[in-house]
Amino acid sequence: MTIKYKILLDYIKDLSVETPNAESLINAREYISKYSLMIDITSKALKRKMIEVYTKLIYEDKINKNKSKKTHFEMIYATIISIEEEKPNPKELKKLILCDLQIEIYPKIEKSFVEILKLSGFSDLQLKSKIDFNKLYNKNLS
Repeated sequence: MTIKYKILLDYIKDLSVETPNAESLINAREYISKYSLMIDITSKALKRKMIEVYTKLIYEDKINKNKSKKTHFEMIYATIISIEEEKPNPKELKKLILCDLQIEIYPKIEKSFVEILKLSGFSDLQLKSKIDFNKLYNKNLS
């Protein structure tokens, strides 16, 4: 059974674009294809059957160890949902937060994130791959 929910509110909670200097920007533009996108999803229960879900994207160069020349991008996107069931099954709730909700909201998150990166000096940026939330969720189970 799928848990019925409603998105009440979604917004960019935190945003960090760190470009130490012009040399770092030039270097980052040259090596942007080597950057990795990481995602971290957390949540916390609120009152009245609501849950706040944080989807954190981090886009950074994992190869360059020189922090003084490292360009780093991070965004936390918050989504507040209300759950219709009184006592939802914990496994179904986990799937909702890590998979079903992410499938619904991720296109908007990715679009916002890419636009911010473009405005930060990476006008030709395209994220390399799409995230398969079903695959990540199933991998997390095993």
